[in-house]
Amino acid sequence: MAATRSTASPAATRSAWRDVPRFQVRRFAELAMADAPALAEEILREIQREYPHLPVVLDESGEPMALVGIRRAIEVFVQHLETSEGRPSVPPGVFQEFGRGEGLNGRSLDSLQAIYRLGVRLAWRRFAEIGQRVDIPPPAMYELVDAGYEYLDGLVDQSVRGYAEAAARQAGERLRLQRRLMELLLAEHHRGDPADALTERAARIGWPLPEKVAVGVLLRPAREALAPAVGQGVLLDLEYEQPRMVVPEPDAAGRPELLHRALCGWSGAIGPPVPLSDAAKSLRWAEAAVHLMERRLLPAGEVLYCTEHTEALVLLQPEELIDDLAVRCLAPLEQCGPTHGRRLAETLLAWLETRGGAPEVAARLGVHPQTVRYRLRQIRELWGEEMDDPDRRFELELVLRAQRLRGTLGETRR
Repeated sequence: MAATRSTASPAATRSAWRDVPRFQVRRFAELAMADAPALAEEILREIQREYPHLPVVLDESGEPMALVGIRRAIEVFVQHLETSEGRPSVPPGVFQEFGRGEGLNGRSLDSLQAIYRLGVRLAWRRFAEIGQRVDIPPPAMYELVDAGYEYLDGLVDQSVRGYAEAAARQAGERLRLQRRLMELLLAEHHRGDPADALTERAARIGWPLPEKVAVGVLLRPAREALAPAVGQGVLLDLEYEQPRMVVPEPDAAGRPELLHRALCGWSGAIGPPVPLSDAAKSLRWAEAAVHLMERRLLPAGEVLYCTEHTEALVLLQPEELIDDLAVRCLAPLEQCGPTHGRRLAETLLAWLETRGGAPEVAARLGVHPQTVRYRLRQIRELWGEEMDDPDRRFELELVLRAQRLRGTLGETRR
């Protein structure tokens, strides 16, 4: 049971406790074992006085489990003192259950370790009295103190294991409940009135129902990427191939800055703020934005906000409709070659956007006004009276803006 750890010399590794005559050791162990029940009760009373918040859990016989654990821990330690073989074996189960209880009740391990240290101090005081009665030499008693604290380390290890198990179980249960809440929140069609169900599920994870939310869809930087530290207020589900998150009160002060820091290294899109009942709509816009990011039609490599890319989302999403409209509206350009047709389209878009004359359009395109006048005459010849129709001009601007967003039409500097 030697507590001395130095290996400098044979003298340094010698155990003072082993030098104590066996009859004294046996006598010490007999007295300590006989005193174990009373000592355990004293320790428990002092713990309950110092920490009145600790619950009293009874075993099947109606005896406090804490008392059983303390008494058993004392008995194992005393038995080891008599045999001095190896290290004392910490009683399994009880102290692990203590740690588990601390975790499930939301307390820290610091309080549990303080309780254990209190118990060791009380036990050492009693052992010191017994040591004096049987004339155990002071060096051996000092060694006994070291052994007691090593034994305490074993008890703490078991409690930490139980605490970690409880924490993992609670985290898993919270994730399960959070996922169910998000599924209901993001459902397109609710069965019956979802208000009560939302309230109940949100309450189970302590999530205050916000008035508005924004839903994000994320792209993983890597398969093994750590979850972003978005904070407890933001619901996050990493089980999806493209993780989802629900941001409460997205316009609240400091929220954008917090998300920017937390999502560093991630990319994706956050949908527009909507009332809580319309969360599925925000999700649709976020999914649409991520789809455009994957096609390189929106900036990649960052988390963008849909409200800052409304034009692209409106014009690029209904692709079939826009493409069909483009075929009909831009049919006159089929008479021109690809390069000249593109330049006419850029000139037409600049004219539609500015509603100005040749000088304004020329400044926008970076060409000579005379070039613009020539192109505008050709445009008038190609479209004729349709250029005077407000509806047709609106359709032309829509399809040309969409083409510019797709990159098939250059910026207005030509």
